[in-house]
Amino acid sequence: MSLIKGGMLDRRGFLKTTAAGAIAASLPMGGALAQTPKRGGHVRVAIGHGATTDTLNPGTYENSFTTCLSYSLHGHLTEVLQDGSLSPEVAESWEASADAAEWRFKLRKGVTFHSGKPVTVQDVINSINFHRGEDSTSAAGPIVAAIKDIAAEGDDTIVFTLDGGNADFPFILSDYHIVICPADGDSIDWRSGDGCGSYVLKDFNPGVSMALERNPNHWRDSVAWFDSAEVLAIVDQNARTTALVSGDVDVADRLDLKTVSLLARNPNIQINSVAGMQHYTFAMDTREAPFNDNNVRQALKYGVNRQELVDKILFGYGSVGNDHPIGRGQRFFNTELEQKTYDPDKAKWHLKEAGLDSIDVSLSAADAAFVGAVDAAVLYQSSAAAAGINLKPVREPNDGYWSDVWMKKDFAAVYWSGRVVEDQMFATAYQCDASWNDSFWCSDTFDDLLVKARSELDEDKRRQMYWEMQDIVSNQGGVVIPMFANWVFGNSTKVAHTEQMSSNWDVDGMRFIERWWFA
Repeated sequence: MSLIKGGMLDRRGFLKTTAAGAIAASLPMGGALAQTPKRGGHVRVAIGHGATTDTLNPGTYENSFTTCLSYSLHGHLTEVLQDGSLSPEVAESWEASADAAEWRFKLRKGVTFHSGKPVTVQDVINSINFHRGEDSTSAAGPIVAAIKDIAAEGDDTIVFTLDGGNADFPFILSDYHIVICPADGDSIDWRSGDGCGSYVLKDFNPGVSMALERNPNHWRDSVAWFDSAEVLAIVDQNARTTALVSGDVDVADRLDLKTVSLLARNPNIQINSVAGMQHYTFAMDTREAPFNDNNVRQALKYGVNRQELVDKILFGYGSVGNDHPIGRGQRFFNTELEQKTYDPDKAKWHLKEAGLDSIDVSLSAADAAFVGAVDAAVLYQSSAAAAGINLKPVREPNDGYWSDVWMKKDFAAVYWSGRVVEDQMFATAYQCDASWNDSFWCSDTFDDLLVKARSELDEDKRRQMYWEMQDIVSNQGGVVIPMFANWVFGNSTKVAHTEQMSSNWDVDGMRFIERWWFA
């Protein structure tokens, strides 16, 4: 059976793929590339995330600043293309056993690190093992936990043995944490910043800036059009927008949706809106009272006016959420799950079931969580009051939000980029032992389904399992997910790009530095 259909990788049949198919899938589409990409210039970028605690350790990457670093500096075995399909990257091809429990990845020849060292099978094995094991503190630990063994087969093939079938395994290897670094003993050398990506790291100031230069020895010549790039972590939204308007930067993410219509009038700025899997949440610490009572959690979910948040915070650039992290465009989105709506009476009923007439809670928020998070908390306070929920918004400082507030305060605003496959999103933030399970919620039933769905190759059975998981998270989980937000970012009209852009991460999948060029 052919696995390449019409030049695009069929997501239901990608158990085997080749580089030829990837090239076909990444060709320019439509009239968006009337001009041919050309090399040259220094691009300046403002990213609305980053922290002074950021490091070059890929296991600690947690924000847009480090995701941008990952996809510019490093190579990955696979790459999610702009149409959502999967492509070989440092891997040349892969194939799976009939039960998808064993995978063979063949490495591309001629790939080198920036230091000039060839990328070897051992580099790849060490790079993935870095995230594995009981002693690993990597945020990618849960998504590689299913790997039982990694072994070399000759000098160009890696064999992965999983604890069960996983039809989505190649997608997992595109994750921004799972970068390929030089082997160093039994571990990897991440401290030097030696990668095999399309750009070389020249300077790294955590949470402040990084400087990149084109890798002249990169294995493909269809990327890395800019000579160099400067990436600034500008968390303050006004400063970020001002930098774009003044021309101090050429690209800025996470624009203020209140003013984006005004920005669109500027003839020197292009506004881009891409619907994807990004969602904004309010995470409760379910280990602590009152959030350890599911009736309280349900009351809080019925006490938020979702449509009001979409209208007033997203200004229509998004859609309502249903307290689970799977987007409407994803393969196994539950189309039959009842959509929660604002219902103060139902919220009151759940409070009474918890033995309460009213409740007092504080909600921490900052624009570092997402643009408009504090305003969203104020709107939430207003809607929840009708249900007897006395919600107090707490404005937290942007600086240190992700180290001092997220997963530290009992109730906090959060943004999630989502993940390209359902299993990866659930394993990253909802599995009992996940490092980023920011509600500390645990369900054995959910975890059992997650494992079974991962290894189920029957599409219909798999769909039913993911539907049930969404129901469990929506009605038992510890996260309020009121809205899915489009990626809205801007660029100078001096910068050119394709019309179709990736939706798996912000700003063209955070690969914009290697994909875009100066007009």
